[in-house]
Formats: sequence, structure tokens, C-alpha cells
Amino acid sequence: MKILKLIATIACGLAVVLGIVWILQGYNILPGSFMTGDKMWAYRGMGLAAIGVILLAVINRRRA
Repeated sequence: MKILKLIATIACGLAVVLGIVWILQGYNILPGSFMTGDKMWAYRGMGLAAIGVILLAVINRRRA
């Protein structure tokens, strides 16, 4: 189960990082793609990052 927890933690961390990149591209801070300047991608990035943070908290909480 530890390996599964590690894989899930890495996947959620990547979701958070990808969400932040989408936010930066959506707000035209990180140029260089078709997403640049499109606020729709910023909103999607916020959702993805939020889901990643929530799942990280759920996966890594300590059991009493």
C-alpha cells in the first residue's frame, strides 16, 4: 500500500503543478502556447490545482 500512496501523491503533486502552469498561461504570465491569454485555461487550472491539493490532503492524512 505504501507504493500506491507514493504514486497517488506524485500524481496529485503533478496535478497541482500542471494547474499552476495553466493558471499562469491563462493570465498571460507564462507565454508560448495556445493557452496564453485565454482565461478559460486559468479557471481550469484553478480547478485542477484545487482538486490536487484536496486529494493530497486526503491521501496523506494520518489515521488515528
